[in-house]
Amino acid sequence: MMRLDGKSALITGAARGIGLEFARAYAAEGARVAICDINAQAAADAAAALGDAAIAVRLDVTDQKSIDTCVAEVEEAFGGIDILVNNAALFTAAPLTEITRADYDRIFAVNVSGTLFMMQAVARVMIRRGSGGRIINMASQAGRRGEPLVAVYCASKAAVISLTQSAGLNLIRHGINVNAIAPGVVEGEHWDGVDAFFAKYEGKEPGQKKAEVAAAVPHGRMGTAADLTGMAIFLASNEADYILAQTYNVDGGQWMS
Repeated sequence: MMRLDGKSALITGAARGIGLEFARAYAAEGARVAICDINAQAAADAAAALGDAAIAVRLDVTDQKSIDTCVAEVEEAFGGIDILVNNAALFTAAPLTEITRADYDRIFAVNVSGTLFMMQAVARVMIRRGSGGRIINMASQAGRRGEPLVAVYCASKAAVISLTQSAGLNLIRHGINVNAIAPGVVEGEHWDGVDAFFAKYEGKEPGQKKAEVAAAVPHGRMGTAADLTGMAIFLASNEADYILAQTYNVDGGQWMS
C-alpha cells in the first residue's frame, strides 16, 4: 500500500519548483493533489502532466476571497482535504537602510499572512470533517538566523516557524498535526533570483554567490527539490502521528538545531 493512498492534498505555489516536486511525489504515493498557484496556466499544465491524480486551481494567497474560493473548490473536488502544504513564498534582499515598506508588505503578505490564512481556511475544513489532517509549512534555514542583506525574508521565515509551533499546539486537539520543513540552499529558479540579489549588493559576478554557498554545504552540494520530498511524504503520512509543532532542517548539514 502506498503511504498516502486515498489522501487528498492542497499544495500552494505548486506550479513549479519545490511545490511541483511535492505534487509529483504525493501523487506517486497515492494521493490526489490540488496544484494551486497564482499562475493559472502553469498550474493547469502541471496538473495535466500528472493526469487524473491532479487538479489545478488558481490561488492568490494574499487575497482572502481567493483563499476561500480555492479551498472550497478543492474540498468539493476531493470530498475533503487531508494535507495542506504551504509552499508559496517570495524572496527579497537589501541592506537595512534600503528596505522599502512596499517590499516588506509584499513579502509578509505571501510568506506570513498567506501561510496563516491558508492554515486557517484548511483547518476549518479538516475540523468540520472530523478526520484530522496534516499541515506542512515551508520555513527556511534563513528563519533560524539573521543575515546582513536578508532581514525581511529571514524575519518572514522565522515567523513561519513560530506560526507552526502555535498552530501545532492549537490544532492537535482536532487531530491536525502541524509541522514545517526548513530547506537550506536549493538548486533551481528560486536560487537564480537569490544569486542576482547578491550580485547586485555584494558586487559579485552572476553565479559566484551560488557557487560559494554550494561549496559551503557540508554535504558537498546544493540541495534539490527532490531532496525534500522524503520529509514531505513522512510528515504527511500516518508515521508522523506523534509529531507536531516541529521544524525539520533538510539542508545538507548547514544548520543544527
